[in-house]
Amino acid sequence: MEDIFTILKSIILGIVEGITEFLPVSSTGHLVIFTNLLSFSGTTPSYVEMYTYVIQLGAILAVIVLYWKKIKDTLVNFFPQKVGFQRSGFRFWLMLAIACIPGGVFGVLLNDWSDKHLFTPVVVAFSLFFGGLWMLYAENKFRNNKPGGGGDELNVTVKQALIIGAFQCLAIIPGMSRSASTIIGGWVAGLTTVAAAEFSFFLAIPVMVGMSALKIIKIGGFGSMTSMELVSLGVGFLVSFIVALAVINKFISYLQKKPMKVFVYYRMIFAIIVLLAGIIGVFG
Repeated sequence: MEDIFTILKSIILGIVEGITEFLPVSSTGHLVIFTNLLSFSGTTPSYVEMYTYVIQLGAILAVIVLYWKKIKDTLVNFFPQKVGFQRSGFRFWLMLAIACIPGGVFGVLLNDWSDKHLFTPVVVAFSLFFGGLWMLYAENKFRNNKPGGGGDELNVTVKQALIIGAFQCLAIIPGMSRSASTIIGGWVAGLTTVAAAEFSFFLAIPVMVGMSALKIIKIGGFGSMTSMELVSLGVGFLVSFIVALAVINKFISYLQKKPMKVFVYYRMIFAIIVLLAGIIGVFG
């Protein structure tokens, strides 16, 4: 019976990750809350931490599958000699690499400190609430960005990549949301909402794969996991992948027609619920 409950919890957390990874509502913040509420744990030390990084990889795989044509084109046309520097895959991946620099430096310096001190329901609640207010302000100010100027079709400039990368550093605070931070950065850099969101998706590939791989290696890999824990990891990965496949397309379709303020309202309501739950002692 305990094994069944473990699998059910894994399915729930996979659904949570798949829904929230690419929406501007903070997947990390939601996982902090739901792992706490579900009392999700394993017999192996750091299993829960390992689980969160594995299911994030499931969500990232969804981006690779959905945008495979674009990714394939950048690889086929990688060398500038073939199509010119501006249209080359080399330029595309170079801009992603540049956008990774600020977060990489910031992460090396503060990631362990963040894991130790910031991963609490209270921090998540405040980050969700005030990050939502910031997102509302940024959209009202920058939502009329026009197509063109090097900021559409993911054809960003070095300056734009660095701006987006700098904003991504805010995601070290659970509840801020990597997606929200990079989309706000995209707005500030001059991208349209859809271009900012899609650049955020692509940027997640090297960032999340690299970070998850490093964390998994640091934790010690899968060798010490029990068979039940490995099954749970596989279930969570698969569920996260399937759910993210559906969510990404729906999210882009939504952004093409409507503003993002609905996500702001959700963040604020969820933040208040989390704070009230903490006050009455729901969290352990």
